[in-house]
This record gives sequence, structure tokens and C-alpha cells, in this order.
Amino acid sequence: MAILSALRVSMLYPPPPPPPPPPHAHAHLPRARAPSPTPHAHLPRARAPSPKKQESRIGASRREDETICRETCLYSVAPYPLLFAAALPGGEAVKSIFGPFAELVKTWNLPDWLVHWGHPANMAVVLFAMGGYGTYLGFRIRFSDDVEEKAKAKDLHPKLLGGMFFFFALGATGGITALLTSDKPIFESPHAVTGFIGLALLTVQSILPALFEGNPGLRMAHGLLGSSIMTLFLVHAALGLQLGLSF
Repeated sequence: MAILSALRVSMLYPPPPPPPPPPHAHAHLPRARAPSPTPHAHLPRARAPSPKKQESRIGASRREDETICRETCLYSVAPYPLLFAAALPGGEAVKSIFGPFAELVKTWNLPDWLVHWGHPANMAVVLFAMGGYGTYLGFRIRFSDDVEEKAKAKDLHPKLLGGMFFFFALGATGGITALLTSDKPIFESPHAVTGFIGLALLTVQSILPALFEGNPGLRMAHGLLGSSIMTLFLVHAALGLQLGLSF
């Protein structure tokens, strides 16, 4: 009976609902953060280069390639890297010797054209006047049938070419001085290399006549070597003109 009365009471009077939560119950909870953007979202998109810029870049690279090609072709005329160490002394040592004289020349206030072209003009006169005529006399000694002409040629030929040797050696110092007064490197050109080779060959050429009596076949070698030396000095002159026009 007690159980039945309790059921009747629970049916007639249901239990009250639970109280609602306070209005600020979830205020202390942290809000879920939105996902951060990707690291590269703020970076601007790379723009494709315009056709004009591409053409200018291609043109610049082509000009650089052409310049390298020209320089390579120029320096492949002769084996300069192989001859450079053996034929030329130290540039710094020569600068220390000729440097004071070059500084003295700068104080003279000479015209620029004289300093720049004085050495080439003098060497051209020596090459074509003394060297050219001396070579002609050498051929007359070899092929002339006139005894008197051959005698004169034998007397004048060694004097002219000996003088050419002397003035070329003296002119080398003038060329070094001219380059130093212009603040240019002295031994970094094909002109300098061919000049030293030519002077070395002229030294050998001047010794050969003393050996003619013991070996007459050296006369032919003397003539061939002399012609080769003159050809070398023509190339040397062309390289010197190119060097003078380069600065």
C-alpha cells in the first residue's frame, strides 16, 4: 500500500525541472581560432616578364657572348699563355725600375698625342726604313750578280739591321714608359710578347754571320730567319696599332 501511494504521488506531482545554467557560464571558455593562412598567402604572385624585357635580356646575353668570342679569337692567334712566363720578366719589377722615370715624364706636361703615339711613330720609321731597306740589301747580297753592288750591300746591310736592333731595344723602354704614364699594364698584351720574341730572334740572327765561314749552309738559314723576323715585326706593328687604339 505504501508503494502504491508513492506512485500516485509521483504521478500527480512530477519532480521540478533542473535549474537553467547561468548566462555567463561559458564566457571563460576560449574561442576556437580560425585556421591561420598559408605562409605564402601574403606574398605577391610572380609576374611573368614582359616580351620587351625578355628581348632586351636575350640581346644583352648575345652581345656578351659575341664579346667573349671576339676576345677568344684575338688571343688564340698565338700561344701567349705558354710564352708569357718564359719570355717576360716580372711586371712589378719592371714597374719599380721605370716607375720613377714615368712619374718624371708626367711632370713635363707633354701633349697626350705625343706620349700616346710617339713610340709607335718612331718604331714604324725604324721598321720600314732601316729594317725594310736592310732586308732588301740582304736579298741583293744573295741574288745580285753585280760585284760592286754586292760589296756595298755587304757593307751597309749589317749596319742598318744592327741599328734596327739597337733602336728596337731602346724603343722597348720607350713603350714601357708610355704605358706607365697612361697607367696601363705593360706586359699583358700580344704586342709585348711579340716584341720580346722578335728581340730574342734578332740576337740569334746577329750571331749567325760569325759562323758562315765554318758552315756556308747557315747563309740560307740566315736569310730565312731574317725574312721570318721581319714578318713577325709586321705582325708586332699591327698589334701595337691595335693596342694604341684600345685606349
